[in-house]
Amino acid sequence: IQQLEQEHNFEADDYYVYDREDAAWPADRAELDELWRQRVKFDLLNLKLTGKTLAEAKEILVKRYRNTQKRLMQTNSEDVFQLVMNSFGRAIEAHTSYLSPRNADRFQQEMNLQLEGIGAVLRADEDYTVIQSLVPGGPADLTQRLKPKDRIIGVAQDSKDFVDVVGWRLDDVVDLIKGPKGSKVRLQVLGGSDVNSQTQVVEIVRDKIRLEDRAAKFEVLEPKLGELTSKVGVINIPGFYNNLSEDVKKLLAEANEQKVEALIVDLRGNGGGSLQEATLLTGLFIDRGPVVQIRYGDGKIGLNGDSDGVSFYDGPLTVLVDRYSASASEIFAAAMQDYGRALVIGEQTFGKGTVQQHRGIGRIYDMFEQQLGSVQYTMAKFYRINGGSTQHKGVIPDISFPSAIDPADWGESKEDYALPWDAITPAQYAAQQDLQQVIPVLQQKHQQRIANEVEFQYLAADIAEYQQQKDEKRVSLNKAERIAKRKSDEARALQRTNERLKRLELPAVTSVDDAPEVLSKLDPFLEEAAHITSDWLQLNRLAKK
Repeated sequence: IQQLEQEHNFEADDYYVYDREDAAWPADRAELDELWRQRVKFDLLNLKLTGKTLAEAKEILVKRYRNTQKRLMQTNSEDVFQLVMNSFGRAIEAHTSYLSPRNADRFQQEMNLQLEGIGAVLRADEDYTVIQSLVPGGPADLTQRLKPKDRIIGVAQDSKDFVDVVGWRLDDVVDLIKGPKGSKVRLQVLGGSDVNSQTQVVEIVRDKIRLEDRAAKFEVLEPKLGELTSKVGVINIPGFYNNLSEDVKKLLAEANEQKVEALIVDLRGNGGGSLQEATLLTGLFIDRGPVVQIRYGDGKIGLNGDSDGVSFYDGPLTVLVDRYSASASEIFAAAMQDYGRALVIGEQTFGKGTVQQHRGIGRIYDMFEQQLGSVQYTMAKFYRINGGSTQHKGVIPDISFPSAIDPADWGESKEDYALPWDAITPAQYAAQQDLQQVIPVLQQKHQQRIANEVEFQYLAADIAEYQQQKDEKRVSLNKAERIAKRKSDEARALQRTNERLKRLELPAVTSVDDAPEVLSKLDPFLEEAAHITSDWLQLNRLAKK
């Protein structure tokens, strides 16, 4: 707070190191004060860039810093116990943790699907509340404006003023975001890890979050390969909810009625769900056989598989995954890959190959005793039918798409004490086909196509810029430089928007905010998946001649 009273020159050639993970600790009080000077100047400049005057920015930061100090002083014995136990538990394994009574109650509400909110999993990262994942089909996901790594800096109820939540405890932020079904909440959000990102306001209508609302959906794409048009069905599966396999059976019947030539199962953003449904879904595409192996803590190995002798679809199959595809998604994709039943394309998946269980630590019959919370511990590990674990490695696609996500920055591999990858004896199974002959051909066609595809050129430029920022680990504290960077980003975004509109033969706009909704539905990754599938169909046609 004392640093706020100092004069800060926003025209000087100054910078703030925002990623200090590998930086040395301050050697003395002077170095520590210099770090605080840079941090305070960084906070002031960020607020000034949102249109606040220097006086307004100082007033906001005084409240923010005092709130942080106040909440730190409110730390109770329960908080300390949870911190110590989690430090101990996670030094053993990344997903072993203790939940305080308050957090255990919230977890149970989530498991019972009784929470009414925005459908987002949040975590604390230093002073920020960060979106870890979005519930597919939930209120936050449906806005199409939020994504993992976004930072929530303010919360407002309906049309009321925003409450600055930087420095707040995570559970207090969650309580502020939750509310009655149908009510509105507005979030002030900074995008991802980009320190130059501009604050956006996202309005969300709260709703009850239920797995059953995340139903699989079907559509048909018709990619063109020269003069030839293919008919490719797409089944989007946002989560492995109860009765998913029954829903997919109906969609497969619809696909057969529409005489699709091939099928894409889209698992992007699918964080998993029911293991049983992953097994049943796999069974729709094979006659019979093992699906996943499970090794328990005592060393015993279980096997889940399909034994009905019936396949509901036997045509060409592509599975589309990304870094957010995890757990049950990885089990299905891995089984399809091991059987040679499907071509897996996209990004390397999350890599979570462990199973957790929750146990309350209170006494069952002590109804009047104080609640003690619960523990989460890892009880088993998943293995592919080829013997390899999905832990760390996840599923590596047969054809990889360029990605802005470094596996070291997001996924199981980011956890310090995650269990290692290992392998067990493969299960007994027979591969249905060998795709290794066609993969190099499809890979070459894919690379040639995306080299000339504008959306992938945009992506390549974004990846290069992100990598440069990541390597620098610092941001300018010169106001003119930051404004110039923002204007450059805005101009580039507007240029890309108008280039997209031109390709769609739609009129140009003067602001990205005025862009028509049709642009938000563009999906270059799905389109490329359809083109790869179409290439595969053409190879099959040529092989039959």
